Amino acid sequence: MNETALILARMQFAANITFHILFPTITIALGWILFFFRMRFRATRDAAWEEAYYFWTKIFALTFALGVVSGITMSFQFGTNWPGFMEKAGNIAGPLLGYEVLTAFFLEATFLGVMLFGRGRVSERTHLIATFLVAFGTTMSAFWILSLNSWMQTPVGFEIIDGKMFATDWLAILFNPSFPYRFSHMLIASGLTASFVVAGISAWQVIKKVDSAATHKALKTALIAAAILIPIQIIVGDLHGVNTLKHQPAKIAAIEGVWNTEKGAPLVLFAWPDKETRSNLYAIEIPKLASLILTHDPEGEIKGLNEFEGKHPPVAPVFWAFRVMVGMGMLMLAMSWFGVYLLRKRTVNTMPRLYLIALSAMAFSGWIATVAGWYVTEIGRQPYIVYGVITVAETAAKHAPAMIGLTFTAYLALYVFLLISYVLVVKSLSEKPTRGQAPKLPTAAARKAEAAAASVAGISRADAAGD
Repeated sequence: MNETALILARMQFAANITFHILFPTITIALGWILFFFRMRFRATRDAAWEEAYYFWTKIFALTFALGVVSGITMSFQFGTNWPGFMEKAGNIAGPLLGYEVLTAFFLEATFLGVMLFGRGRVSERTHLIATFLVAFGTTMSAFWILSLNSWMQTPVGFEIIDGKMFATDWLAILFNPSFPYRFSHMLIASGLTASFVVAGISAWQVIKKVDSAATHKALKTALIAAAILIPIQIIVGDLHGVNTLKHQPAKIAAIEGVWNTEKGAPLVLFAWPDKETRSNLYAIEIPKLASLILTHDPEGEIKGLNEFEGKHPPVAPVFWAFRVMVGMGMLMLAMSWFGVYLLRKRTVNTMPRLYLIALSAMAFSGWIATVAGWYVTEIGRQPYIVYGVITVAETAAKHAPAMIGLTFTAYLALYVFLLISYVLVVKSLSEKPTRGQAPKLPTAAARKAEAAAASVAGISRADAAGD
């Protein structure tokens, strides 16, 4: 395949997955936050919890819709730009993607309607169960997608016959060596993303003076959740790094900027990786810390990029994306812990305005960390699409660069428009008073009218069938 066409095809898929992941990374955890709000209302009968629930259900529905649309577009590209992947690995990828639709997406889509419109039409218990099933469905969706993606990083449980991959052990495929770490890492990342969305938008409502008790409860819940999740994410990230060192040492070498295999490798805080000289320029390092973190031994050995000549990822994107992810994580840690400290001393309305402004500015900070993390994962797998087995170049369609460039430009324009529209709609929703967000229960007269209309409609359909 033409090298330019290959690069454009990779850029187009990167644009698709970047746009798509923004929305599941919110909905996976936001579903559980909604379930928590619903549980608190059931336990306390405090109307503020219900107000919070219905306000955030609107944002959940909007986010879910964009996630569905962008996910469908992304899946099309397996056939348009990467037919070789499904041809070679479709016997494994196809069933996993199918299970995601059957066991997760249908569950979410079915019960989301009950969440949105079920109040007064189903029992509170049924409404709570529907909320749980939607949250569970989003998590199951992540399970199947992360299982497939993790298998592409650490492929096991298959054999190759006539150039095609066939499953020999589905359990090994599902629970491949990197899956537990990547699945946990993604769920926690979603929890942090959703927490900062809730906290940031709630802070904006306080600044705009359209807040209510529901806003305050949502803000407190989000800050406490973020403060708890950040330390757990650090631990999981450490375990994930050790696992990656074992199974994808070239990726770790790019992350750490290690060019030559060495014992007692330093942790490179900042540097300019130079692929021409195969060295780090202007490096700021902490001696032996990379070895200590990754091998838990200050004299532990880390393989360098020179060990993987022609089979390692581009260094600079992986190196910098990792530092963006970690840097944003540290900022989230500081903001959430400081926020929890403030809440011990003050009410939401008396929190410093400067802090509320900073918190609202970080509403979508989880997107930055998540996208940076995915770039580390996906670029760090290069030049393979299934690590160590199939290269990206082997699976790409032979399209003309001009055609790929045209569709790439169209995708980018559409995604920029949709992203701006999404943020503006969320901003508009957040600037309306939160009091009164819960829909009013249908009155007895309204229920009778609905029943009469249904009866008339039934008679009309029967007459039409008779005619």
